[in-house]
Amino acid sequence: MTDATVENKPVRAEPVRRSKLQKLIQSTTFWRGVISIVTFLILWEIGSRFGELTGTGWELPFVGKIPPPSAVFVSFLEVIPNIGYWNSWLQSTKRVMSGFIAAMVLGIPFGLALAVNKYFRDIFFPPFEVLRPIPPLAWVPASLIFWPTNEMSIAFVTFLGAFFTIVINVIGGARSIDVRYLRAAQSMGASQWDLFSKIILPGTLPSIFIGAAVGMGITWEVVLAAEMISGGGTQGGGGLGFFIWNSYIGGSLEQVVVGMISIGIAGYLCSSAIRVLGTLCMPWRRLF
Repeated sequence: MTDATVENKPVRAEPVRRSKLQKLIQSTTFWRGVISIVTFLILWEIGSRFGELTGTGWELPFVGKIPPPSAVFVSFLEVIPNIGYWNSWLQSTKRVMSGFIAAMVLGIPFGLALAVNKYFRDIFFPPFEVLRPIPPLAWVPASLIFWPTNEMSIAFVTFLGAFFTIVINVIGGARSIDVRYLRAAQSMGASQWDLFSKIILPGTLPSIFIGAAVGMGITWEVVLAAEMISGGGTQGGGGLGFFIWNSYIGGSLEQVVVGMISIGIAGYLCSSAIRVLGTLCMPWRRLF
């Protein structure tokens, strides 16, 4: 009888473990993205070469003036071995990260102080709101006067690009916390530090990372414009903004597009890093 019981016991199948590459290949989201990019490139190639392909010589508006992706790819292959191109990546990344980290270090505590302290908010929020609408690029002439070097001026402008966005998101996240959580914790004897560390700060983290992702995008926009305006130095150390401007002056539209695509890749990598960091800092959000 005992043997029959053992034989009739259902055997549970072992879960099949898949590598990250297998999960990526089997993901419909991944293939939707691939198809959309390939479709975009095909339409771009056709639109750019419309006159050549149809034999009419007609040029489509806007897209007809842009070099086709096949020409951009050839230019990209020519640029890859150039050490100056990678130095441009390095310089722009250093400027973005210096301004972004400074904005995070100063913006998060400043935003939390504005959110939780009424007196601090009454004093500092009005001047903050007056300065916030000023575009970061409007600070470029002033920053060139304030700071002794172009490098510090560019870092200051990138800092401004992220600082206001981060502070606004921190304030919004902290003030959107349900006040009943705070009252419930206070009724159970929680101290001010407990309220801050166990309710306010965890509740504000999603807004902090959203503000960081938005601020990162703005810093890339600002640093390129600042490099174009200030010159940024030589092509090898001038950054991607100066690389694009120098390519435009040299009449190489293919390299201009290469620089633009490089910025997109850099911004995507930085935003992905912030999303990964946010997932690590907020493990409870993996449930949703």
